[in-house]
Amino acid sequence: MSGIKQASIAKFANKEAVIGIVGLGYVGLPLMLRYNAIGFRVLGLDIDRVKVDKLNSGQSYIEHISADKVALARETGFEATTDFSRASECDALILCVPTPLNKYREPDMSFVINTTNSIKPYLRAGQVVSLESTTYPGTTEEELLPRVQEGGLQVGDNIFLVYSPEREDPGNPNFETRTIPKVIGGHTPACLEVGVALYEPAIDQVVKVSSTKAAEMTKLLENIHRAVNIGLVNEMKIVADRMGIDIFEVVDAAATKPFGFTPYYPGPGLGGHCIPIDPFYLTWKAREYGLHTRFIELSGEVNKAMPEYVVNKLMEGLNEEGKALKGSKVLVLGIAYKKNVDDMRESPSVEIMELIERKGCHVAYSDPHVPVFPKMREHKFDLSSEPLTAENITRFDAVVLATDHDRFDYELIKQHAALIIDSRGKYRVAQKNIIKA
Repeated sequence: MSGIKQASIAKFANKEAVIGIVGLGYVGLPLMLRYNAIGFRVLGLDIDRVKVDKLNSGQSYIEHISADKVALARETGFEATTDFSRASECDALILCVPTPLNKYREPDMSFVINTTNSIKPYLRAGQVVSLESTTYPGTTEEELLPRVQEGGLQVGDNIFLVYSPEREDPGNPNFETRTIPKVIGGHTPACLEVGVALYEPAIDQVVKVSSTKAAEMTKLLENIHRAVNIGLVNEMKIVADRMGIDIFEVVDAAATKPFGFTPYYPGPGLGGHCIPIDPFYLTWKAREYGLHTRFIELSGEVNKAMPEYVVNKLMEGLNEEGKALKGSKVLVLGIAYKKNVDDMRESPSVEIMELIERKGCHVAYSDPHVPVFPKMREHKFDLSSEPLTAENITRFDAVVLATDHDRFDYELIKQHAALIIDSRGKYRVAQKNIIKA
């Protein structure tokens, strides 16, 4: 069977392989562009007909990925489809599908399982299947392995299975798909060899680990590290505020230490598809082993409480002006989960909007990256982004700086806002109408 392995490796080395990307979102689309750019034929598979039609007409639905790049990919062989039977054409199938939590904060594996079931009838000898979705240790072995082998194929002999977690940082100009090192674990040594052959042409540095479980745990550690440290600095922010100390000044000062300290900055809570969600994958799995992940759960509690903390600061500020939150007009600045992107998944800004609306406030938002509030599973606002003009800012009783986009005119906001609730530390100089939150 080593002949099949060698033939697969040769196909990737010679760029004769067809790369199948399953799930064409914030992870799948940059990966598609990278493989296309280095000369591979790429086939994108997605259940969303609207996304597929947009891509096939050379359009993009992600702000930081230009339509020009998609159009060029189309001209040079990229194609998107909703027909999963075409998975049989692919030599590699890279799964980039969501892994959210359900309402009980337990892993929702339906996207991974349904996707694997969709490609399962079309698997053939010589293919490599790579899962990139963040998940609990054991997912590749427990969920993918039996499904891949169901039709009689043997993983490690004539089909290959790896786990290689995505590491995207949308909006970060310092890193791109090529320059972010890629961790990979194989179900067998042969799987790892083929997986490395798949990723080496596209990624500058491939980091091998001993198993799919080790690779799955690596991704969780990365995100838990961030979640716990952000929870810590958010808690420090509350303490510092009570003591009249600017936590941002303190973090900046501590960051001058050249060893043993990594700066993390507080905010209005955690957002994005990774940091608020992924730690609970390990929490859930650890219960199977009779373990209680106290650090993870505590940081989750602290971070989850931050939108409420921001709203309390808003209420205090309005109260000082003799106003109640009920009936006040409040403008939330930035509703994407992080600066300079249009991604709103798990955004704490939206939670702030819901909290203040429930208290009887008239809420509006301004975000240059999100012109119209999108349809979301859990949040509903029939709003469009407010223009940030001097006249418009003065209409509101308060503005809440929730996401610090570079495109905001912070001087204009400072001059014309009656009250600023600053959850991002943009305004360092104390001023009567600015409250740090």
